[in-house]
Formats: sequence, structure tokens, C-alpha cells
Amino acid sequence: MKKRMRQWIGILLTVSIFFIGTSSLARAGEREESLGELHATCAVLMDGDSGRVLYGKEEETARPNASTTKVMTCILALELGEGDEKVQISARAAAQPDVQLNLREGETYYLEDLLYSLMLRSHNDTAVAIAEHIGGSVEEFAKLMNEKAREIGCENTHFVTPNGLDDSDEGGVHSTTARDLALIMRYAIANPTFLKISQTREYSFSDISGKRQFVVINTNAFLDMMDGVIAGKTGFTADAGYCYVCAWQQDGRTLIVALLGCGWPNNKNYKWQDTRQLLTYGEEHYQLVSYWREPDLHTVTVQDGIPEDGELYEKACVDLVCECPKEDKTEQILLGDKEKIQIRCRTPAMLEAPVKAGTQVGTVSFYLDGKLFRQYPVVTRDTVEKISFAWCVDQIFHRFFH
Repeated sequence: MKKRMRQWIGILLTVSIFFIGTSSLARAGEREESLGELHATCAVLMDGDSGRVLYGKEEETARPNASTTKVMTCILALELGEGDEKVQISARAAAQPDVQLNLREGETYYLEDLLYSLMLRSHNDTAVAIAEHIGGSVEEFAKLMNEKAREIGCENTHFVTPNGLDDSDEGGVHSTTARDLALIMRYAIANPTFLKISQTREYSFSDISGKRQFVVINTNAFLDMMDGVIAGKTGFTADAGYCYVCAWQQDGRTLIVALLGCGWPNNKNYKWQDTRQLLTYGEEHYQLVSYWREPDLHTVTVQDGIPEDGELYEKACVDLVCECPKEDKTEQILLGDKEKIQIRCRTPAMLEAPVKAGTQVGTVSFYLDGKLFRQYPVVTRDTVEKISFAWCVDQIFHRFFH
């Protein structure tokens, strides 16, 4: 009998797992069908507010990422330097291969001007000059880049160069993942100066001596291809292929797209096609909604507690309250067409006296498709004292003598 029961349980578990797996595959298939085919080897569509990956294709696979690296170089320069600092050009910086501003050894430039050269035209010599100025050397700056990547939440990123040229060191190949690259852009767009530089179409400057004049034009053509694009960085090397990362904002929503290995020469426009496809998918299928729902919290009996009305034979009870900041109750999150929010309350069936007001006794948790994203404490509203001998004597005295 027991053997037969185990067989039936095994069959039921197998069937359950099959249906769960089939359901998951069906959902993935629906999303893929809705989104369509992408050219990129690795891709991510991310919610720029929460950092949640809305769509991923090989998003955790590390690949060379070419000049999208310069987003990190720029943000470190903005955080660790000042725009009016003077940057002297070294022989190493001047010797960098194309694309280059054609800097000359011994020249000096303002850091701010070089950041426009870095982000608008993606000059490799400029990137090295900035790295040496901020970090003292390319190698020391690479350490700062990797430290910052870890701070941001990148899990599989290794930077070797400030310009993204294919390279490696004892730590591995210069690379990142689509998810990590999206996280870096998410961090960068919180800096107003980064946004200002990224959105500039054309910028003029000179070296500090005034002998050489430059005009740099933004290579991020996607700024004018789709409404709402606020920042972006292109990249290409032989190993990386075409890469792109961009941020989009509209109607309170922020979306980030990161693409790695999105075609090679003769396929230069694949990155624009994939980016538009991902952003359009995000725009059409994800909307901001309020997640807060008032939890149904029951009154809890307090064992050996003094009742509120002081009656000897009454039960002592205490009300429970969910402590949620007022601003969270009006907060909105990005939710997909078929995504659901679940609320789970964990509270005790009974408490032991004494109970102090404000004591945490449970939690209210909000889940998005099974994953926890907000949790709040449940506390007691009032204090309930424990029944004592003195209280019992007092009750008897009042009952029989009053």
C-alpha cells in the first residue's frame, strides 16, 4: 500500500513539474513571439528605476563591450575630477589608435572638454588621457573602474582599458554582460552632467593654449531616431562587434537597453533595429501602477493579558498595524501586461502578555511574479499588561465591595 502511494505521489509530482515547466516555457515563448527576433548575441531591456530585467537574451554572458566602456570612464571622471582641471597629454595617450582626437604629447586640455570628446566622438586617446589624469595610470584607473562596477552591482564585469579596446590582463579579458552594462548606464543617468554631455549634438573647444580648435559631433544617432532617448553610447571592435547602450524616459518610465555582439561590419544598423524593437516592446507592454494594497490584519488574542475594558472574564486582544511610509503607498512600479502582484501577511494567531505597543510581530510582503520586492513590519497598536496577583485582588475587591 505504502509503495503504491509513493508511486502515485511520484507521478503527481512529475505531472506538476511538467505543467509548471510547460507554463514557464509558454510564458517565455509568448514574450519572445511578442518581441520578435533580435540580432544581438546578448541583450537586455531593464527597468531603469528598479534595475529589474524585463527581457534578457544571454544577459549574464560576458563579452567584450568596446567603447560602451567609456560610460564608466566618464562617470568616474565626473565623480573624481573637476571640469576646470588641466589634463596633460602623455606619449601613451597620444599613441592610441583610431578613433582619436589626435592629441599631441605635452599638450594640455580642460577635463570638461575632453569628456565631450570622449562621449560624443568616442576618442581613444582622450580616454587614456582622462584615465591617467584621474587614476595616475591606465592600470590604476582600471582598478577604480572595477571597484565602481562592483559598487554598482555588476557581477561579471572586468575592465582593463578606459577606452574599451580589446585587451586582457591577469584578471581576464576586458568584458561585461548586457545586464551589467545596463546597470552602469542606470547609474550614470542619475548624474545631470553626464546627461548634459550625452545629449549634446555638437561641441567646440580648443587646447588650453588656444592653438588647436576642435568640433566634435555626437555619433549616437539614436538620439534623434526615437522620442524619449536621453543618453547612449556606441562601440565597435573586432572582438566585440557592434555594441550599444542607451536610456529612454517617457511618461514617468525609464527603460535601458544594452546590446553586445550586435552584428559586425556591413550590419552597422542592427543595433538601431534591436534598440527600437526592445524600447517599443517596453513602451507597449509595461505601465506604471500602484502596488500598495491595504492588508487585512486581524485582531490577535493576548494570552494572560489584561482586557482593555478591565473585565475579569473578557479576553485581552491587540490590534495590528502595518508600518508603511506614506510615500510608499503612492509609489508606482513598472508592471507588464501579464505580471501580477501578490500580498502575503505573516502574523501570529496568539501573543503572550505582556505586549508593548510598537512591537514587531509579523510582516506584510509584496511579491512580483513570485519574487519579493517590498516588505513592511507589522506591529502591535497598543500595550497589553500581564495579569498579576495584585490585579486579581483588585478585581475581587471591586466586585464584592462596590
